[in-house]
Amino acid sequence: MYRLLIASIIATVFVSCGKEQNNMTVNGTVDGLRKGTLYFQKINDSTLVTLDSIEIDGNSNFSFSTSIESPEVFTLYLDKNDGNLLNDRLDFFGEPGNITIKTTRDYFAPEATIEGSKSNDTWTEYKKIRSKFSGKNLELIKDILQAEKDGDTALADSLNLVSKRNNTREYLYTLNFVLNHTDSYAAPYITLANVYNANIKYLDSINNSLTPEVAQSKYGKMLAKYIGDIKAQPQTSTKDSVQ
Repeated sequence: MYRLLIASIIATVFVSCGKEQNNMTVNGTVDGLRKGTLYFQKINDSTLVTLDSIEIDGNSNFSFSTSIESPEVFTLYLDKNDGNLLNDRLDFFGEPGNITIKTTRDYFAPEATIEGSKSNDTWTEYKKIRSKFSGKNLELIKDILQAEKDGDTALADSLNLVSKRNNTREYLYTLNFVLNHTDSYAAPYITLANVYNANIKYLDSINNSLTPEVAQSKYGKMLAKYIGDIKAQPQTSTKDSVQ
């Protein structure tokens, strides 16, 4: 009886400790939202799955909880029941602990502020700079199309070269950012999402520079597996992705 009691206590301690360590709570407010449905989602085996949802009816506050082993990306999807799909998806890096998200009904993603996740802070820092490169490229594409419409092939060719250089700078910025943030759980995710087609030597360098904790995280393991799969393929002579 004594042994059974001790075993039960130990099991209870391990279970409660595991839940406390892995638990994540997301609280927040969607200012201006009176009616709608808010979905709490994440990617699981390449499929977006809904973990929970809440019907908003007058009270714009929300709260979701889940257990995670390591920081990963989650999604809040807002269905305002108005047929408009714009600005209704908010991706954020979740991690164990309490996370607070404050945003608005009309600008659900652009006006969101997220506190309580260091991984998300790093990811946000990266996306702010990357958006500048993307914005520049959109302007160049617009100018290229106009030049082609006007029959100015010389200008179109020149702008295409500028666009390629802008893309290369964006690529190099991403590689440099990741290598300077190898202690962040966002680093392997950014690598897989934005520079997955980099030369294997760059991917190896990133993978080998990750801190042990990050390397053993969900995205750290995915990056290691991805690199392993590449190395397992028949070798061909290729040029570096970034010149």
